[in-house]
Amino acid sequence: MSPDPSQLRVIECTQAHRPTQARLASQCFRKPVDAGGLEWRYQRNPQGESLSFAQSLPDGTLVSGYACNPRRVLAFGEPSTAATLGETGDVMTHPDWRKLGLFSALDAAARARSRELGWPAIFGLPNQRSAHIFLELGWQEVGRIAMHTHVLHSSRAVAALCRPAGRLAALCVPLDAWRARRARARLETEGAGWRIEPIERSFPPEVDGLSRRVARQFAWMVERSAEYLCWRFLESPSGLHRALALRSPEGALGGYVVVQLPRPGERVGYLVDLLAAEPGARSAGLLAGLERLRAAGAWLVQASAVRASFWEGELLRAGFRAPRRGRELSVILFAHQPEHPLSRAGRQARDWYLTDGDRDDETMG
Repeated sequence: MSPDPSQLRVIECTQAHRPTQARLASQCFRKPVDAGGLEWRYQRNPQGESLSFAQSLPDGTLVSGYACNPRRVLAFGEPSTAATLGETGDVMTHPDWRKLGLFSALDAAARARSRELGWPAIFGLPNQRSAHIFLELGWQEVGRIAMHTHVLHSSRAVAALCRPAGRLAALCVPLDAWRARRARARLETEGAGWRIEPIERSFPPEVDGLSRRVARQFAWMVERSAEYLCWRFLESPSGLHRALALRSPEGALGGYVVVQLPRPGERVGYLVDLLAAEPGARSAGLLAGLERLRAAGAWLVQASAVRASFWEGELLRAGFRAPRRGRELSVILFAHQPEHPLSRAGRQARDWYLTDGDRDDETMG
């Protein structure tokens, strides 16, 4: 029997819907998702509870879903600009119900609810299949984001891992590995004197002040409080994140770096987040993250960055290879309050401080 969209109704999901939302996610995504993981993502975030919507059949079966996850953002680190923005995520439709235009009703519901809550804007990083739908619904593309790669090890096996990025990427593995070694040597010199310590139970409280200092340098940055970072990385369901503190010889906190370990049987790790106010601390953090992933068995390290952004510059300095043009995702924004400082600051994503740690995904890859 052909799907009948007239049977569907849009619902705002609650905790009671987590098992059925997880069931739909398992039918749409390769990553395993369970009710506990959705509860962590939607309800435990100290920056607020997520908005999640679904289209439901009369018997309660969900056939499509959409979430808007809260992020506390500042413009140029100014406390008076701080507000909650929504980040789109978990856009999914059951394979039997695709290409029926279901998403527009979910997007309209999420936009209406976020507007009611007073969120000045919402943003997202949609995949290539859904980006054009957002733009047709009135969203604005404000930048492009791409996955960058650092080659830790050169072999035919590594070249095979790079082949999905193109034949040239595979052929360039020996050269990329040589460049990466030279970059790591520079980072070691630049970051000399900084002490690296594991962060295991909680982020140090000094990170709150550090986050505010760094935020002053950027038009737009998600607030990185110790409480938020603990939720985002140390309490994440996958258990794949590892955080390292960067301390000066005197013991002062200079920053932190977060990596995602390779999954069992895999050789790709991720440099997920880095925060440091001083160049030397950033160099120490970049090197510490790369070496932590090498110790975990990674051959490649990947990290996403907005094109022409500060973070892309840091990755290139650390020996990451940028992908060829055309292999990017869109960064999109929908402003409810166009004249709000965050809406104005958000119009050029290259001016944001955005790492993979700011994405709605719990894990990369």
